[in-house]
Amino acid sequence: MLIGEYSYAIDDKGRVNFPPKFRDEMGPQFIVTRWLDNCLVAFPEKEWERVAALLAEKSIVKTSNIQRFLFASAAQVQPDKQGRILLTGALRAHAGLKKDVTIIGVGGHAEIWDTAAWKKMNETLDSASIAAAMEELGV
Repeated sequence: MLIGEYSYAIDDKGRVNFPPKFRDEMGPQFIVTRWLDNCLVAFPEKEWERVAALLAEKSIVKTSNIQRFLFASAAQVQPDKQGRILLTGALRAHAGLKKDVTIIGVGGHAEIWDTAAWKKMNETLDSASIAAAMEELGV
């Protein structure tokens, strides 16, 4: 399970260190693509295949925009010997990644955020709305 929050900086070549604990869970290669809230998501290959299968089971008419959003910019990445992954220019542009990056664990996947955007998102997370959402989900 991917948990925790880690801060890194993107280098001039568009590479960012990926947390060692996350690399163990993600496997030797994994998928990075655009995600909700203007961040990126990293899926272990098995989880990516599960998401793709779920979409394939549905009407292509209903899922075509979702598939375009996720698949068009997806990149298969492999951490180098220093644990860095290369984020394409299109992925960095989607998430507004310039220098400071925060990578968070979200259970079965990780999210890659511009650090300032992550801090702003955290400010919107209040106990009352989280409690209401948990109650609605029966958690």
